Amino acid sequence: MPGNRWDLAPEGAPGQAPGRRVSVVVTHFEQQAELDRTLAALRRQTRRPDEVVVADDGSARAPAVPPGVRVVRQHDDGFRAAAARNLGVAASSGDLLVLLDADTVPEPHFVERMVALPEALPEALVVGRRRHADLAGTSPDHAIEEVAPPLELPEPAWLREAYDASRDLLDADGSSHRFVISAVLACSRWWWDEVGGFDATFSSYGGEDWDFAHRSWTAGGLLAHRRDAVAWHDGPDAGARTRDPDALLAETVAVADRGAAPVTAWRGLLRGPADVVVTCAPHLADTELLVTVDSLLAALPRAVVRLSDAHRRMVGPDPRVVPADSALPSTARVHLELRRGLVGDAWAWTSLLDGLDGTTGRRPLADGCGEVQDLRLLRRAARWGRPDLAPEGPPLATGLRPWTSEVTLASWLGGWAAHPPEPRDHGG
Repeated sequence: MPGNRWDLAPEGAPGQAPGRRVSVVVTHFEQQAELDRTLAALRRQTRRPDEVVVADDGSARAPAVPPGVRVVRQHDDGFRAAAARNLGVAASSGDLLVLLDADTVPEPHFVERMVALPEALPEALVVGRRRHADLAGTSPDHAIEEVAPPLELPEPAWLREAYDASRDLLDADGSSHRFVISAVLACSRWWWDEVGGFDATFSSYGGEDWDFAHRSWTAGGLLAHRRDAVAWHDGPDAGARTRDPDALLAETVAVADRGAAPVTAWRGLLRGPADVVVTCAPHLADTELLVTVDSLLAALPRAVVRLSDAHRRMVGPDPRVVPADSALPSTARVHLELRRGLVGDAWAWTSLLDGLDGTTGRRPLADGCGEVQDLRLLRRAARWGRPDLAPEGPPLATGLRPWTSEVTLASWLGGWAAHPPEPRDHGG
């Protein structure tokens, strides 16, 4: 599948892969009535799960479940939904995983529709549609698709609009992790292991799903929204509830510290992992190197620059400068290889980040002085042994220009760069 073209998945793939087992992991904490409704709905699925695992996040009393449903528990140490989901997945044995929350009740076709895409494309991460209703007092025996609509609560407009604008995430980009909800999620077990599951260090509400989705995307995964796979959340969306500002701040900081994704990562602070990595050729002259690196970091303060030992001594101590043989971090989405020095203003450097369109893996720039690389596509191509998944695109037009000896360090720092001031007339 080129780019994020999950719509090209072969039709009827589930029938072509007999024997694929489906595990549903339900995260729970002190919600017995809600859990009863969800487990009853799972028994009504058009594609019945091969196993159901309830992952309890430290309830005072173990949840009651019907025969055949497994319960795994962890100690109550705050809100640890990420760790609970990991625990539940570790206890499962299916080839395909569906994640639900105890208070999120699936309609009959939910499991069938959620697993269809990961069954055909094992690197796909699929988010379903979570609708909201006041289900208090409804019986587990009632069909959720009949009970919930008359009790419906507002659906988050920003999320619905995001799915519409992106054609159900077909046009996803590096910021689309914000539209992934772990309460209605599916992927293959293989891809879960590749990405590494949830970050269990999240210990408060929210953020772990964005982090997981971002890591899935940068690893080369596909991202899709299945709007016809509906599950009903009991109660309003979190955005409609009053939340402690300190808790919201903590959630935002937690995501920014762990990921390098646009719109949720730090913009200037030297915290969190790298998004852009730059590798400078070891033959750059001293002035060429200093002007290039200073020009670059002035525009992209959170970039990481890989330099030879000699170049690192020339540049001096800076936490953003690392050895040339340092591995490209898994969080990075852009790699810039510089064969010659470049100089430009802030716009010239930042514009190159927009030069990758999600379908081209490499694009030359500045008359071959460098190359900008989409690491997501290159990871996909390497994983499948398919160079055509990361083809080279046409040269990228930016305001960057090759360094020449006319650009001294003094002229760069002074702001006149390649345009030295005219000699002054000291005559009298």
